[in-house]
Amino acid sequence: MSMKAKLKVFAQRMKSNLCALYYVGRDSRTPWFAKLLIGFVIAYAMNPIDLIPDVIPVLGLLDDLIIVPLGIFLAVKITPKQVWQDAYIQASNTPITLQKRYWAMALTVSILLLAVFAALLLSN
Repeated sequence: MSMKAKLKVFAQRMKSNLCALYYVGRDSRTPWFAKLLIGFVIAYAMNPIDLIPDVIPVLGLLDDLIIVPLGIFLAVKITPKQVWQDAYIQASNTPITLQKRYWAMALTVSILLLAVFAALLLSN
């Protein structure tokens, strides 16, 4: 299998996992801390603003290739197994239409501003 084909499979798997995470986050059996992590992972994945811009060679793509899969991995680990299985089945029956959303950008910017504000308060 060529590298291009492997990357396509990897990207498709990430989209499927993100779609499943959406359903996990909406499930009442999911613990609140898992929902919080899932919200961050989905917001980061759909955010049009990257921590490291994609125009920076190699590093720009590494954040998407490391942060999103790591977030998905952690979310799966802290989610009850049955909830994840149910969500993955539901996601496999749903057409994937993940698009970058402005609410994700607004959430990310708000979190960054809160972090900067908290850091300024703590430094005094």
